[in-house]
Amino acid sequence: MEYQESREKSAEWLRQVVALMGQHDAPFNPITYTVWYEYVAGLNGRLREALDRFVTSEPRLSQATIERLYREHVASVDDKTMNRISRDFQQVMSHMVTQVQRTGEQAGAFDAELSGLSQALTDADPSRLQVHLQQALQRSQAMQHATSALQEQVRVSRSEIDKLRADLDRAREEVFIDSLTQVLNRKGLDFRLSQILSAAAQPGAAPHGLVMLDIDHFKRINDQHGHLVGDQVLAAMGQVLRRVVTNPAHVVARYGGEEFAIVLPNTSFNDTAAMAEHVCQATRAMKLRKRNAHDVVLSVTVSAGAAGHRPGESPDEWIARADAALYRSKQAGRDRVTCA
Repeated sequence: MEYQESREKSAEWLRQVVALMGQHDAPFNPITYTVWYEYVAGLNGRLREALDRFVTSEPRLSQATIERLYREHVASVDDKTMNRISRDFQQVMSHMVTQVQRTGEQAGAFDAELSGLSQALTDADPSRLQVHLQQALQRSQAMQHATSALQEQVRVSRSEIDKLRADLDRAREEVFIDSLTQVLNRKGLDFRLSQILSAAAQPGAAPHGLVMLDIDHFKRINDQHGHLVGDQVLAAMGQVLRRVVTNPAHVVARYGGEEFAIVLPNTSFNDTAAMAEHVCQATRAMKLRKRNAHDVVLSVTVSAGAAGHRPGESPDEWIARADAALYRSKQAGRDRVTCA
């Protein structure tokens, strides 16, 4: 995973990571730091869920536990899936090749029998002709069976390949989806930004728009209500974004922690700013309630920064401009949109 947080943000997370590492028995090494960094930054929903479960049974996490968390949730978690799909695909193709070979053998034997029958017809030998006719009939039937078996194997193989392709698509999708908010994660955002910016610009098309959003006072929410409520806020934010951003061409992602991004390809700057305002209004109207009760726990607001893409601007530069506008919104009192 690539980490592209600002110096200030990463310094804030560094302090939290060091404090958490000091509460456990695992050594202070890069693996331990990476696990806690992704936990604090909110970059890895599955890691957070697994780590929280481990802490309930092992209050002071050991080196073995941290290494397991790293191995299962940080380092190449998709290799196992890819290896399984590759192995199953090879098995499907092996069965196909075997059946093709059998059909080829039957075709060769049938061709040899037809040659013998042709020679018997030329020699006009009734006794030999009768034998070759009988053998040709048998070979013909065997060839029909082999051809039918090959057709069935092709049908089965096509079905299996379709299933494997669906597995691969799901695996790719899971790589890009944040499990808590059900929007794209940082890796998915980077992938889509690369696709959007590398595509040839259409004549007369509007430039791309970007909105960066950050939940206001999120640390206070965690401190006062606990991380479970914090996770509930993040999940609710994902719901708001999925409800508000309905254009399938638009991209919604969790940038990290409590920060989100919306990419609007070929969208005017006014429409980009309007989307940011719409999300702010929808978030403001969101009320989080206690489970199985009607009591409102809290209300949430977001600050936003909007920026249109400039020719030749890299994704990092574009995000940095929108992020700077976002922090100006924070400085100006929060719950507002600032345009870069």
